Amino acid sequence: MTHPTRREFLHTSAALAASGAMLGCFAEPTHSADPNRPRSNKGRIYKANKGGGIAKDHAAMVAKLEEYELLGFDGIEGGSPDIKDIPALQKAIEQTGVPVHGVVHGTHWKQRLSSPDPKLRDAGREVLEQAIKDSHAIGGSSVLLVVGKVTGDDETHDDVWQRSIVEIRKVLPLASRLGIHVLIENVWNGFCETPDEYRDYIDEIDSPWVGAYFDIGNVRKFGPSEDWIRILGTRIVKLDVKDWGQENSFCRLGEGDVNWPEVRAALSETQFTGWATREGGDNSLEDTSQLMDELLDL
Repeated sequence: MTHPTRREFLHTSAALAASGAMLGCFAEPTHSADPNRPRSNKGRIYKANKGGGIAKDHAAMVAKLEEYELLGFDGIEGGSPDIKDIPALQKAIEQTGVPVHGVVHGTHWKQRLSSPDPKLRDAGREVLEQAIKDSHAIGGSSVLLVVGKVTGDDETHDDVWQRSIVEIRKVLPLASRLGIHVLIENVWNGFCETPDEYRDYIDEIDSPWVGAYFDIGNVRKFGPSEDWIRILGTRIVKLDVKDWGQENSFCRLGEGDVNWPEVRAALSETQFTGWATREGGDNSLEDTSQLMDELLDL
């Protein structure tokens, strides 16, 4: 009997879990020249939108989840501690059949795992532990995490690397027991600004419960999104979907500098399957749903 590697485990478990701003963007859309091409990622990539706290009560939660389903989304992503009534959301998910596929760690910028203050690190880890529990409670599969921020001499790149790994490893027994992935997002925090660094950071943690939550648009500040996808490979468990315009601004999907045909090719080469979540806004939720279908072959 052979055991899967960490990367194989991430790829397989993400697939199983998945199945159960607009100013200054004047570039030509990077849509495919053939809008009638086969939708090769339908059933492989699952379409979602950021939902934060979802809504305040059960009835509003049901209405929101039904709205997303009507617009063609496969699910939504929540936030912790943004979701104030977990039992109400559990009931809404059961009633509608629309999943909340995971949560975002809501205080990771302020209570950083890389902070020079050990009390702040402890607080950030405690919120991360609660987010893992919340994601599990609502049937999610992940927590999105920003691991820290390079701020100066007392919070250098090496500090962020070392301190955050120590804290992440403390939550891995809980994540393993509940079956929740801790997924590291690439953001503008001065940390891991090359794909090789991002890859090596995840590999140093060396856990099947830690992977990449790859933001397609954030990375355009540093290089082609498709290059990062190919280097990260099966470390990528989920995607944040954004576009980045030539006027140095996030923008409507397809109107920025992201080369979507090449992104699709890279995702195909790495055999990505899992959740892709829109962060930001387009002309409407309906517009977002249609653009994601076209740009990601859904």
